[in-house]
Amino acid sequence: MNDSPPLIVGLGEALYDLLPTGPALGGAPLNAAVQSHQLGNRAVVASRIGGDALGQALLHDLTTRGMDTAFIQRDPAAPTGTVEVILRNSEPEYDIVRNVAWDCLAWDESLASLAKQCDAVCFGTLGQRFEPAHSTIRQFAAASQSVRLFDLNLRQDFFSAELLETGCRAASIVKMNETELATAVSLLGLGQAEPIPALLKRFDLDLFVLTRGRDGTMLHTGNTVVTGQPAPFKPEPDADPVGAGDACSAAILHGAVRRWPLQKTADLANRLGAFVASRKGATPLLPADLLPLS
Repeated sequence: MNDSPPLIVGLGEALYDLLPTGPALGGAPLNAAVQSHQLGNRAVVASRIGGDALGQALLHDLTTRGMDTAFIQRDPAAPTGTVEVILRNSEPEYDIVRNVAWDCLAWDESLASLAKQCDAVCFGTLGQRFEPAHSTIRQFAAASQSVRLFDLNLRQDFFSAELLETGCRAASIVKMNETELATAVSLLGLGQAEPIPALLKRFDLDLFVLTRGRDGTMLHTGNTVVTGQPAPFKPEPDADPVGAGDACSAAILHGAVRRWPLQKTADLANRLGAFVASRKGATPLLPADLLPLS
């Protein structure tokens, strides 16, 4: 019997969000992996960084959290990724630097082995904006028989109908917010009437996750809809919502690899997302009373 914790991979962008309050570890798959690690999984980041001070800081940050950094490639030329984050009416706006190290994520034997071993992987649209990262992420998803969460993170002009189509087809779970769903309906020609059942059927998904900000998370299968219980937290000074959706992703993956009931998974997704939104930065330390017992 294998008693080791599930292996969960955050695949794609690893970067620093340059917030008004200073640099903070970021990138949707990295954030999800960090929170998955805090939940008690063996979570790793599969990405690429530069040989600069920010790259070293990123490795140090993950190592300090007890995470394995063996699947983070080093680029000899491109810098570590950064994102300028501006908060307007408490909502983040992003200016994402192009041609950085994670855009150069390369397929190799290490990633091929990881794809076959992992229990779950999350990846998004942003990590696939340029080659060779685009092909690398597609190869990883194709090589994996695990839970595959495609998290739409539609930023600037770094997405297309083709990218949404191939991403959904590579996934077993797709996650969007309400704005992203409206964009996907248009780009994929789904029709307005019943877009979520249409997505589930068209891409043969096990689960569709709709995040609704303060209204929480809804989980959809072919025959069930579950809404997470509300989970209010008092915000700390300088709180921002960056990373709340990624904490939700971590909860979804946690529940999926453990075959939890959907309600239990949705409730954890709400708690984690709401807590992160009440704190500064995307990867705050999770308090013990938020962590599941299994």
